[in-house]
Amino acid sequence: MEPQQSLESLARELAALPPSLGPVRLIAIDGHAGSGKSTFAERLADALGGAPVLHLDDVATHEELFGWTGRLRTQVLEPLAAGRAAHWAPYDWVERRFGAERVLEPAPALLVEGVGAGRRALRPRLARLLWMETPREKSWGRGRNRDGRELSDFWDGWERAELAHFSDDPSRPFAHTLVHQSGTGYEWTSGVSATPGTAPSVTERHGLPQA
Repeated sequence: MEPQQSLESLARELAALPPSLGPVRLIAIDGHAGSGKSTFAERLADALGGAPVLHLDDVATHEELFGWTGRLRTQVLEPLAAGRAAHWAPYDWVERRFGAERVLEPAPALLVEGVGAGRRALRPRLARLLWMETPREKSWGRGRNRDGRELSDFWDGWERAELAHFSDDPSRPFAHTLVHQSGTGYEWTSGVSATPGTAPSVTERHGLPQA
């Protein structure tokens, strides 16, 4: 298999989906913190020809780890649904405030990645929901190792918040595609919500980072 063949195949499948948010195909990548969502999103974005990626870490805040739905809707989803550019301000986790405004133009595909990307409030606007099939404890361990001991208190609070969120609003049961990681790359399989005709399994043979 040639490099990028699998991701390009998935990208073609996603690009062929009907738009779900005005002219945009909104593709969500959800999973536990530390499950590899950001890395996968960037690689998939490249396969989609440079599709924009919206990281939910830029939308959430210290006070609203999961209470960002209204802000995302008014700043991003509603303008894009109307075919207009979205104007939004990313949150600075060091300064604890919102930064300079950014502009997000309507694109054929937009990837939104982060814990809660597949929440019930967003699912009606999604063209596809992908779930990173990495166990919770393994994902959290990666995240803690990545961020170091100085953020251990934050992680204690995050884990409680994530458990509460997915208990009330699970994403995995509604995923169209489950993305698995191995030492050699990605493999994805159809989720419970997959539509008929979805490819059952494809493997991407690219090496993966550990975090």
